[in-house]
Amino acid sequence: MRDISYPPIIWTAKTAFRLLGQRFQLSGTEHVPRDGGVLLAFNHVGYLDFIYGGFAAHPSRRLVRFMAKKEIFDHAVGGPVMRSMHHIAVDRGEGLTSYRSAIDYLRAGEAVGIFPEATISRSFEVKDIKTGAVRIAAEAGVPLLPVTLWGTQRMFTKDHPRDFARGKTIAIRVGEPLHPTGADPVAETAELHAALSGLLEETIREYPADEQPPGSWWLPARFGGSAPTPEEAVRLDAEEKRARAAKRAAKRAGA
Repeated sequence: MRDISYPPIIWTAKTAFRLLGQRFQLSGTEHVPRDGGVLLAFNHVGYLDFIYGGFAAHPSRRLVRFMAKKEIFDHAVGGPVMRSMHHIAVDRGEGLTSYRSAIDYLRAGEAVGIFPEATISRSFEVKDIKTGAVRIAAEAGVPLLPVTLWGTQRMFTKDHPRDFARGKTIAIRVGEPLHPTGADPVAETAELHAALSGLLEETIREYPADEQPPGSWWLPARFGGSAPTPEEAVRLDAEEKRARAAKRAAKRAGA
């Protein structure tokens, strides 16, 4: 693939990170192979995760092609940028096309990024995840790497105002590769969930304590934070879904 826009976008992002005085905690990046197909499965805590997630592969000099919702590609500005970077549009109503595209990319030796939770976790813990990640990796015959992001939610996430104040730490941790076969996608997805959850716990515990004091809204409840519990997050997600459905119905009625 020809990458004309991706390198300068990375340079621009790195410049922005420096201007924001951000510090990075990178670990396990040696697990990202320098060539060949590989699928990176990320937890999802904020709207900027796909920007920071690509840095998991930066030490290996890889460019990650992210699977992202189709709405981003429909945007007048975001769409051309996403397509120029060869990311993959995901239409939740018709997922087979993106599924096949991801497999084709992986078989061609690309690094592909996926968010198996599908939506941002309000509890900041790993939600239930879909089987798509293990099925894609199994069919493409590539390793599946669990990757956790932490700190991105402090800038831009659901239910909280944006905060781009200087000096935040961004933690990115890559786990050892999984090798799903597709024989039991449910069991293999449970293995991925366990790997992500374990990595996330390690990441949180090693994050600078002075940046996430007890009671912090971005810290999971079981770590002493004030984020919603997973159960409360499920309720909030359901309320949001109902509100969106009502809004769409009102729009159709008005039309």
